[in-house]
Amino acid sequence: MSLRDFPQYLMETLKCRSSLHKYIVVFIFLTAASKGSACEAPSSPECFRRKADETVYLCEWSMNTTESDVTFVLYIDKEKIRNIKQTWSQVNEEKLIKNRSVDIWVEARVGNSSCTSPRRSVVLGDTVKYAAPQIISMSWLKNDLSLTWRAEGAHPALAEILFRRNDDPAESWEKRTTNTTSYNSKYNATVENLLKDSAYKVQIRHRSTHARNPLWSGWSFVTVPAELEQKPEVTMAIQLLNGTRKVTLTWKPMPHAAAASGVNYNLTDTQSSHGCHCHENRYPQNTSENRHTTHVSFSAVNISVIAQNAAGYSPTAIVQIPAEVAADLKICDKTLLNDTLHWKTCLELYELQDGDSMPKNVITLTGKKKKKAKQIRKNIKDYVRYLYFEHRCDGGKPQTVKMCIFYKKEGVPSKKPQDFISFSETHTSVNLSWKAIPFADQKGYLTHYRLCSVTISSQDVLKACFNISALLMKYRLENLAPGAKYNISLAGVTRVGEGPEATVMINTLPEKPVNVWWSLGLLFLFFFMTTMCTCIFKRIKSKILPPVPTPVIPDFIPYQPESQELLERKEEVHELTLHQLHPEGKSVPEDAEETDVLTGEWDSGTDEDVENKRGDSRMSRGSSDQSLDPGSTDEALRSSREGKMTDLEQVDNEIAMLIYRNGLVFDVKTDSP
Repeated sequence: MSLRDFPQYLMETLKCRSSLHKYIVVFIFLTAASKGSACEAPSSPECFRRKADETVYLCEWSMNTTESDVTFVLYIDKEKIRNIKQTWSQVNEEKLIKNRSVDIWVEARVGNSSCTSPRRSVVLGDTVKYAAPQIISMSWLKNDLSLTWRAEGAHPALAEILFRRNDDPAESWEKRTTNTTSYNSKYNATVENLLKDSAYKVQIRHRSTHARNPLWSGWSFVTVPAELEQKPEVTMAIQLLNGTRKVTLTWKPMPHAAAASGVNYNLTDTQSSHGCHCHENRYPQNTSENRHTTHVSFSAVNISVIAQNAAGYSPTAIVQIPAEVAADLKICDKTLLNDTLHWKTCLELYELQDGDSMPKNVITLTGKKKKKAKQIRKNIKDYVRYLYFEHRCDGGKPQTVKMCIFYKKEGVPSKKPQDFISFSETHTSVNLSWKAIPFADQKGYLTHYRLCSVTISSQDVLKACFNISALLMKYRLENLAPGAKYNISLAGVTRVGEGPEATVMINTLPEKPVNVWWSLGLLFLFFFMTTMCTCIFKRIKSKILPPVPTPVIPDFIPYQPESQELLERKEEVHELTLHQLHPEGKSVPEDAEETDVLTGEWDSGTDEDVENKRGDSRMSRGSSDQSLDPGSTDEALRSSREGKMTDLEQVDNEIAMLIYRNGLVFDVKTDSP
């Protein structure tokens, strides 16, 4: 007998039993009731349909227990559903009464105990409870948050939204209730007056607005990040390898509020969109890192980077990788346009109308597009300049094996060089400049320019032409005649022929006579500067190197003999004896006296200036012609000893005798003892 049937049994027993027996029965009932109280009663069940047109009802309840062997019995009016292991059960509508009120409750059984939930009366046909919002997407419209999720019915729903800032857990939840809009099987609700640069925690639930007894759905929790207002700041590093380029892209992380629920980055490139790609660099690619490495060919490539979070996308950051074009690019000698391509080979033709290395019109031909090859080849235009690339996949990486200029058909240029002007004319030269002929008007591969000059001021017309490089846009024309008038023309030349000429008229400067006054001024300035420099040099020299005194050499008056006989006499050298004079009172050695006596033999006449400086005594000895005789010399010496010793003391006993004999001069100095 179950505890549920025990109250009825108790009432029947109390009617027919004795008092003692009644007490025993009540005691047993209370004991059983106390044991059953160990089972905590479950919540009152809810039975409903997810949608108004469904035929299956779902009943849900809850129970706070840690027991694992709990079983439930669901009662729907008179219908009983046993042995339920979970806190929900599905019931087909055939077993139920939908259009009138019925009682529903649930009984929980734990071991020998059981407990019953409160009863609830409902009309099952009017009760609808939606599932919790699913597949929630969000976006910012200025400072309004737009939330979108899957619709549960054909009619709009009523939504209840709770939100608070993500970085402030202590902040209280704010509630907004709003009617949703329904479009394309989706519900949409807008929460106004938020901050789009902040992240929020959001809870959402909804219920039907069409059912008579709608129930609130369960809650759905989402984190709404801030709006991605700025595009990623991408930097690029390129490394040239063998026919390929290694490209490394890095970018700064998004702001913290925008990355609250995580950020992914989507990368795409134009090379893959054209179908010219290898296995390694197949796009689009998605990454959550702030770095990406790929390999690209030598042709122009655009790589776009877009940041994405739960609230939307950032603006697109486009990284332009220009074509790696050689400076001396030549015309193609042979191409693979008419050959059957290997599946790993890819051809690209860039239509260059304005010289841009990032062209808009690109023709791609691969080995995988064999059926479309003929149609693609027909799209190549005549007289149009193309940049031809031939790529191959090497180890999963694109590699450029050939690059050149391609024309399907060539002609002569249709336009002349633009803005052809002259400037800086001199007597014999002039500078010329021009702008290149646009690619669209070249009509072929420009091999060179032809420059011609025609003299129109002279009676004989002289024309000189020569070729200059097609890469030049400036040129200095020299070897012109002074004061002449020239007609100069310039034309572009392709392999087919020469195009229209651009002309300009010039006049070289006439020769001017040399200005005499100007020349004289320069000459005067030269001499003035030379004189000044000489004076300055002499002053500096006198300071640094003082002059050495020049010895005074008196004028020599040769002796004139009185007769021709003396002129014809030959020079003879006689013996010389030097006598030194001594003051009075001093003894003279005999040897010294002999030497002094002999000095008279050499005295043939002395310089007048020397005699004046040395005194009268020297003049009397030097001016006498009788000094040629030895006897006269002795007499002169004696007279000198007698009266002229004072003069000798004044000159510090120095005797200098200038003796001439047969044209020889001797300057002899002796010191007194």
